[in-house]
Amino acid sequence: MYNYTNELISDFHKDAHGYRPGVDYMAMWDSFTPAEKQVEWDYLERVMTESIERDRVAAEEALAQFNIDLAKIMEAGASDRETALRWMTQAEEFYHKQDVEFWVWDHGILFTDAGRALVEELMGIVDFKEWEMT
Repeated sequence: MYNYTNELISDFHKDAHGYRPGVDYMAMWDSFTPAEKQVEWDYLERVMTESIERDRVAAEEALAQFNIDLAKIMEAGASDRETALRWMTQAEEFYHKQDVEFWVWDHGILFTDAGRALVEELMGIVDFKEWEMT
C-alpha cells in the first residue's frame, strides 16, 4: 500500500529539507514508479522526523542556557526576574513586538511554550522607542 500523495510532495520536501524542491527534483519525482515514490516519501518522512527531533533538542538546550544566564544575572544583583530581564534587554532597541520576538528567537527559544510566554512577559518590561523618520 502507498501513502504518498503527488499533491503534497512539494510541501513534504519543504518540511523535510527546509526548501521547496527544484524543477529537476520534480521531474525526477514524476518519473518514479509508485514504489519508487513511496521509497522517496518514506525517506522524506525520516528526514523530517530527524529534523524535528534536532530542533526539539536544540530548543531544550537553548532554554536551559537562557535560564542559566538569567540565574547568573540574578546572582549578580537583579532583585527579581523582571529586573534581570530588563538588564538582559537594556542594550537593545525595541520598536514593536517583532523586535521582542527576534530577541527571543535569537536566544533559540521563540518556538517553544516558554519562548512564547517570554515574549508576552517582555512586552510589559521593555521600553519601546518611537520610529523616527529622517
